[in-house]
Amino acid sequence: MADQRKQRTVTALLDAAEELLRHRPVDDVTVDEIAESAGVAVGSIYNHFGSKAGLHAALVERALQVDRGFMDLAYRSGTTPVEQIRAAAEQYLAFYLTHPDYFRMLAFPAPPGRYAAGQELSERLARAVDEQNQRLVDAIRRGVAAGELRAADPEQVATVLWAAWNGIISLAWRPDPLRHDEARLRALLQTATDVIAHGLLVTGTPDR
Repeated sequence: MADQRKQRTVTALLDAAEELLRHRPVDDVTVDEIAESAGVAVGSIYNHFGSKAGLHAALVERALQVDRGFMDLAYRSGTTPVEQIRAAAEQYLAFYLTHPDYFRMLAFPAPPGRYAAGQELSERLARAVDEQNQRLVDAIRRGVAAGELRAADPEQVATVLWAAWNGIISLAWRPDPLRHDEARLRALLQTATDVIAHGLLVTGTPDR
C-alpha cells in the first residue's frame, strides 16, 4: 500500500511538472506551483526527487524511456541496416506526433541556466541522446561492413540524418503558411532519408 501511494505521488508530480513546463521554462516554474497542481505537499518533491532539478531530471528520463520504446520498433532484429534507417525516421516522427512535448525536450532542450544542477542535467541529456543515436551509427556501420552502404564515417552520417530529421519536424511549429502537417512531414522525412540512403547505397544493392 505504501509503495502504491508513493508511486501515485511520484506520477502526480511528474504529470504536474510536465503540464506546467509545457507552457513555461523550468526556471519560471516554482516547486509550490508543481506541488499545488499535483495536489501534494511541497515536501513531497524533496522527499521523492531531492530538488526541483531532480524532478526535472526524472521528467527528462521519462521522455527518454518513451523515445527508446519507439526506437526499439525501428531497430528490430531480422531487418537490414537500410530498413532500420528508414524505420528510424518513421518512428522518430511517430514519437513527435504522439509526444510533441517530449520530442522538444530531447531534440531542442532549454538552456541549462546558470546553476550547476541545470548544467549537469544538460550534460546528462546530451549523453543520453548521443547513446540513443549510437543505434543509428551502428546500423550505418553494419551496412558498410555488409557491403550494402558505401564507406563513410558512420558518426557523421548519423549526425546529418538526425539533424535533418529534427529540422524537418520543426516545420510543424511554424505559425505561418510554411507550417507542415503530418502528411507533408512524413513525405519530407522519407525524401531526406532516401536522398542520403541512395547516396550511400553501393551500386547494385537492392533498394529496400
